Amino acid sequence: MEKNPEPRPVVVFSGSQMEVAIIQTLLEDNEIEFFLQDEFIGTMAPWYAEGGGAGSVKIVVADSDVEKAQVVIEEYYKNIRQ
Repeated sequence: MEKNPEPRPVVVFSGSQMEVAIIQTLLEDNEIEFFLQDEFIGTMAPWYAEGGGAGSVKIVVADSDVEKAQVVIEEYYKNIRQ
């Protein structure tokens, strides 16, 4: 009998609390499960949470959802550039 491997967590986005809140909503709308990493440092010390830098909030998904999450994030960036 073959076991299903445990899903591996993968960081798909790293940024400010505001950006994470927007992308979080988009992932929820697309039924992609995720969790936030380092979210409290972004709340307690937002000046320290530079987009993508040290102290930024990270969105983590299962390795099986990475491609779907990346499509959602790319669409978000495409829409804000228009």
